[in-house]
Order: sequence, then structure tokens, then C-alpha cells
Amino acid sequence: MEHLYAPWRYSYVSEEKIEGCVFCHIAKNKDEEKYQVLFYDELCYVVMNKFPYSPGHMMVIPYFHTDKIEELEEEIWMRVSKRARQAVKLLKEVMPCEGVNIGMNLGKAAGAGIEQHVHYHVLPRWIGDTNFISTVGGTRVYPAEFDEIFNKLKANASKYFE
Repeated sequence: MEHLYAPWRYSYVSEEKIEGCVFCHIAKNKDEEKYQVLFYDELCYVVMNKFPYSPGHMMVIPYFHTDKIEELEEEIWMRVSKRARQAVKLLKEVMPCEGVNIGMNLGKAAGAGIEQHVHYHVLPRWIGDTNFISTVGGTRVYPAEFDEIFNKLKANASKYFE
């Protein structure tokens, strides 16, 4: 049997589990480096996805706790949408990626991993960034170190989020 090592996943199984909503917890502790918050303002924040689909995968999260976008005030909706657009520009220019997936999974049936708090996903993409190993081996291969990507994006975030 062959083994693939993913040492960054150790924190998933070893660290203390957060009680309640993880996004509300991060919002209250956004200055703690371990949460990898790239940017925040008075209505929302932008954070790296701890378990990304691709390197550079980030999320835009309103502070208002709800699982329904229709419950967001117009100003909050407009702000998270603006921050998602700025995140796309950051990824295209700093990563640099060839494309970007952006979207929301609303509800468990739609694939939401954290269904109780709405959030945008913003994922950089490259031609050929997925291959047979995901399908055959049920394993995803990441071509970069996550902390390195976070540091690169964080160093440039203030240029894109105004």
C-alpha cells in the first residue's frame, strides 16, 4: 500500500474544536494569525479557506449570522459582493491564476460545508489544475505551501481591498 502524507491536515484532527459557528468565532478572533484573515471591515471579512479546494481558496463572510442571503441587509449584501470582486482581482494579479470560481453553496443539499452562515467562495484556477489522481486516488495534490500563499496574499491585500 502506498501512502500520501498531508501534514497540514494534522491540525484538523488535533486542534481543539470550535463550539458553535466557526465563522462567528473567527470574526471575534480575526486578529489571531492562525485564522488567516486577509482583510476585514465593519460588515465582513475575507479569510483563507482552512481546507481549500485549490491553493489560494478564500472566503468572504458577513458578520451577520444567517443561512439565508435574503436575510442580509442590502448594504451587507453589496459589501460582501464587492469584497468577492476585489478578491478575484487579488488572485488574478498576485497568484497569478488563469481563472477563478466564485459562488455560494446555500444549504446542505447545495454542498455547504458550513451551512449555518452564508459565505462566498473565491477559488483560483489554472488549466490542468485537476487531474486523474483526484478521481482515481480520491486525493488532491496541492502544488504550493499554504502559509507561503497566505503571506503573499496578505502582503498585497491592502492594495485590493479598499
